[in-house]
Amino acid sequence: MSNLFQAGDFVIAAYKTGEYIGEIVEASAIKAAVKVLAVLKHPAQGDLHNPMQANVAFFHQRRALAYQEIALMPLHTISPYGKTIPDYKESLYRALHDEMEELKHAMLFAQKCLNELESLEKDYFEK
Repeated sequence: MSNLFQAGDFVIAAYKTGEYIGEIVEASAIKAAVKVLAVLKHPAQGDLHNPMQANVAFFHQRRALAYQEIALMPLHTISPYGKTIPDYKESLYRALHDEMEELKHAMLFAQKCLNELESLEKDYFEK
């Protein structure tokens, strides 16, 4: 099987729970070394084996890969990228704030659900 990617190709690549725009530095049949140029999705926080759990033995803080950091990424997580590459700092800021907004939305949704369930509990049991 021939390798789709060659050194110098620009790609979108997933690494753990983050997603990045990068440049292939070297590629093999199963992995590629990717130099990070921008951040599309900031890595998730917490214990990946216990998602959405706050009370775990070790709640991980995950940083985004740094500008020009090289990481080995499985080929199945990589796809070609053909657009303009955004500035790293601007992309990191956007990805971080997108992740924060998603969590704020989840908190608001969870609070609204809890309010409705508490209302139902009163309806069900306080008659």
